[in-house]
Amino acid sequence: MNRKIYFAGSISGGRNDIELYQALIRHLDLYGTVLTEHIGNQNMTNLGEDTIADREIYQRDIAWIREADVVIAEVSTPSLGVGYEISKAEELSKPVLCLYRDRENHRLSAMVAGNPKLTIARYTRLEDAIKTIDAFFE
Repeated sequence: MNRKIYFAGSISGGRNDIELYQALIRHLDLYGTVLTEHIGNQNMTNLGEDTIADREIYQRDIAWIREADVVIAEVSTPSLGVGYEISKAEELSKPVLCLYRDRENHRLSAMVAGNPKLTIARYTRLEDAIKTIDAFFE
């Protein structure tokens, strides 16, 4: 089965995790088509996509969430957009895996951590996140 995967990661909230996003997207490719591979684009800054209007981005991304079989969200960097995407996926009854990298003096939002409809996975190393993804798809 070729799953359609919506990967969510911070853009406007900060691009510090770009290499992590790239590695996660490469691994997700083993499980299906990642609709949002552009999240791993090294050239994209925290200003986001500048060749398309905000409304078009919104409409495209909502269509992708509707089309997706599953949503994988890397939630270590707080992002209004990622939170919105998670909420929309939940509203559409999509399975959602939230990957959160434990770090000192950081806390996952209670609105995500406390939601029983989401699968929350804490990790410290990329290898742990990959194992979690593998288990999620099994």
